[in-house]
Order: sequence, then C-alpha cells, then structure tokens
Amino acid sequence: MTPTDRFAHLGSIVGSFMFVWAIFQQFFPSRLREYLEKYFQRVLTYVYPYIQIRFNEFTGERLMRSEAYTAIENYLSSSASTQAKRLKAEVVKNNQSIVLSMDDHEEVADDFKGIKLWWTSGELIIGPYLNHVFKEGRAINVKNRQRKLYTNSGSYWSHVVFEHPANFQTLAMEPEKKKEIIDDLTTFSQAEEFYASIGRAWKRGYLLYGPPGTGKSTMVAAMANLLRYDIYDLELTAVRSNTELRRLLIETSSKSIIVIEDIDCSLDLTGQRKKKEKREEEEKKDPDEKRPKEDSDSKASQVTLSGLLNFIDGLWSACGGERIIVFTTNYMEKLDPALIRKGRMDKHIELSFCNFEAFKVLAKNYLKLESHHSFSTISRLLEETNITPADVAEHLMPKTLPGDAETSLKTLIQALEQAKEEQKLKAEEDSKEEKSSDKEAKE
Repeated sequence: MTPTDRFAHLGSIVGSFMFVWAIFQQFFPSRLREYLEKYFQRVLTYVYPYIQIRFNEFTGERLMRSEAYTAIENYLSSSASTQAKRLKAEVVKNNQSIVLSMDDHEEVADDFKGIKLWWTSGELIIGPYLNHVFKEGRAINVKNRQRKLYTNSGSYWSHVVFEHPANFQTLAMEPEKKKEIIDDLTTFSQAEEFYASIGRAWKRGYLLYGPPGTGKSTMVAAMANLLRYDIYDLELTAVRSNTELRRLLIETSSKSIIVIEDIDCSLDLTGQRKKKEKREEEEKKDPDEKRPKEDSDSKASQVTLSGLLNFIDGLWSACGGERIIVFTTNYMEKLDPALIRKGRMDKHIELSFCNFEAFKVLAKNYLKLESHHSFSTISRLLEETNITPADVAEHLMPKTLPGDAETSLKTLIQALEQAKEEQKLKAEEDSKEEKSSDKEAKE
C-alpha cells in the first residue's frame, strides 16, 4: 500500500468515527454520551496523531484583542498571501500599508525544523513552534506598528505620531564613534536573556552632553528610528511630586526611550541637596530656632533627587523591559554625580563642535559632495575654530533649489574665518581681564 493509500485509509477511518459520534450525540442521553465520549477520545488518540489548539481572537470579560492571536496573524501574513485563496485585508500605518491574513476556513501550511504544520483559522500544533511564532509575530508587529512621541501634562501622557527622519547615516559624527553607538544599541536590544541571567532590569542609560547645537535631540531621534522604539519626552517641571513621577514611569511601554532634555535646567536637583545639607547644618548649630518654609518650594515641583534616582534604577524601574533612559545636558558639570554615575547613565556620549569628519557627512547630506578642492581649507579652519554642526548645516543650506555647492562652501569658509577672528579677539579680551584681576589681587 502506497503512502497516499494509507493516508486515504486513515482519513476514511477518522471520518467513520466522526459520523458515528454525530449519531451518538443526536440519539443517546447525555450521561451515556459522556460515558462513551471518554472511550471515544481514547480510541481517537490511537488513530488520529494530531493535536489541535484554538486561539480566540478576543479574550477576557471586556473582549480585548488577544496579543497571541495578533502575533500569529502577523507571522502568517506572508504565507497567507501566497497560499490562501481568500484573504482578509487590514490597512495600517496611517493608511499607507496593507496587512493580509487568511479568511475563515482557509488553510496555510508551515514548516518548523522539518515538521509539517497546518493553520486553519487559528488552530495549530503545539510545542516550541509556538514560541517561535509568537517571537516572530511580535517582531513583525513592532516593524509595522505606528510609533509614537509622548509628552506629559502633569501625570498623564499624550501622544502624536513619531515621524522624525533622523538616522545614523545622516548624523554628523565620526564614523568610528557612530559605529560604537550603533553596536551598543543593537546589543542592548538583543540582550533580554543576558540581563535576566545577571539579575538586572532590561534597561540602559545614556547621557548626551555637549554645547547647544551639537545634535543631542537629533541623536535621540536617530536612536528611536534605529531600534523602532517609541519616545517619551518627560518634562520634569510639569511633574508635581515623586508619586506622579512614578505613575508616569509605570505607564510607559516596553521598547521605548524615556528622554529628559536639558536636565540641568529641568530642576535644581543638585541645589536641593545643597539646601538640605545647609539646613541640617544650621539646625545642628541652633536646633531650637524655627525657620519659616520657603513659599516657592510649595508652588514648584516637589520632585526630588531621590525620587528621580528611584525613577532611573529603583524597584519601580523594573516594571517593564527594553527601555532606554536618556539625559541631555549642555553643562555636565552642573549635574549631581549620583545622577550620572555608571549603572544609571551607563554610557556617556560627548557631542562636541564640528570636526572635518562630521563636516563631510553634512556636505554629503546637503550638497551631495564627497570631495571638493575647498575641503582642505575647511578642514584647517575647523581645527582652528569652535563651530557647532547646526551652524555648519545652516551655512550649507541652499538659498534656492536646486542649490549651488560652490556658493554654499564659500559662504561656510567666510563664516569660519569670521568666527575664528571673533574667537581670537575674545581670547585676547579674556586674557587682558585675567591679567587685570591678578594685578588687583596682588595690590
């Protein structure tokens, strides 16, 4: 007997059992049906070698859409479009993309480690295959989902669609430094099992520091686009207390970047600690003296340094995974050392003035140039002048479209020469003032 004949014979046996079972259900009392069902299921396991599981699309009392069902649907979308004849279509990503899934009573085949499997309206074989399906399905969902930019009003988040075009290819930075950051981010995003094995929450802190206009906000956008994460732009001054801060943290999702921009300006966290130490010293000197509370303290945000530290790496910071926390600052020296130590801000990234490597990226972005006879002059001037990538980009921006590369480069050289002269004059004035101060001090 050929394999085809054996399979047809097996199907005939199963069909006969199903027919007999239907008759029993219709004509026999419920007790007898229950009694016979036990033996029928036992016999069926010998002749029907498959296991079947059903995933409902909606679950729970509120009939929320099942994450497992969504993952399976995403996983099967590519196979369904080639194998199934009847498909369901769903428009996603701001009406710009279509996801196809199989219609009811359609069947899609799959292969997992040499084992043949079939899907029919959400039914499947169990085993390690399920973990594979969920993992791949969630990855497809992350790829297709519409990412969001959140901001807080008090203790509540609101959002808009995140559509910033920044990426590491167009970021004005040295290639080696850029690669180092990309590798670090990619390693983090794939390190769930590693973080679990060492007993740490799956999160990482980045401190971006440097003068204004060096690309700190653009770096955050590029990080989000690389990892396909949402961004939570946390405005600390709008948070009234540590309790509100903790509530905001709990409401953030996984696969997200929580960013506090210009943290040195957000709250006087270091100043809070100094004021507290000063009050404690005064109380030790004269414990009986009663001092009035400052009215401004009651009106302003009551978020403390301790509350922010707990937000970054306290117990509540582990209520979710795959989060990146980013601080940006123009003045790193103003920050409390406890806030930026390793373990909280794991990676410190300096974004400084524009150098020649960064300029070449900007020239390629704005002028589509990889070389030019004026590049040597620009390289020399950049070594002698402090100018931000934002200022360089502004001079490369064409005044009309299409732009004239020659004119833009001449404009940039003039700006660099002028900036060099101004910085030279300022240095001379600072030197004179310093000498004058030293002379007065000696007298």
